[in-house]
Amino acid sequence: MAVNALEPLTAALVKPGDEETPMDPLTPLDTLCRIILRAREYEAQTASDYDRGEDADNVDDEQEGTLSVLEDEINDSVEEELRAAFEDLGEDQLAEVVAFSWVGQGTYEASDWDEAMSEAQDLVSDGTDGAIDELMEQPMLASVLESGLAAFDLSCGGIGDLS
Repeated sequence: MAVNALEPLTAALVKPGDEETPMDPLTPLDTLCRIILRAREYEAQTASDYDRGEDADNVDDEQEGTLSVLEDEINDSVEEELRAAFEDLGEDQLAEVVAFSWVGQGTYEASDWDEAMSEAQDLVSDGTDGAIDELMEQPMLASVLESGLAAFDLSCGGIGDLS
């Protein structure tokens, strides 16, 4: 097996004479996809009924200006489920999720995976709560994680489909 000195964590994926095969994450893809699904639910906002019975599309008032028609209230059970999903991960898996989020948001390129993973492992080694809080506070976490997976040609396509 050829060793790629620039990417030691992915060296096991390179075979002599072959191109690099797709990344095999430490965290099962279905687990990553469940996290993305929960993150999407966590981020979701629902139309509000500001005028006690009035349709959400009728809440603009010329005297008061435009009102937001989305609620900011977080569904506590979804937040707890997402946090529990992160807490159930091993430290290396949690670091991997953090690294995927950093790649997805553009902090690191896919080619800098080893650096992202090393930095994420440092964050997790300081305590998992800080890493979990960083993920929970990440704007658009679901999209960021999907982008991070896509950088390695990984996708949740078909995982969790009911059809």
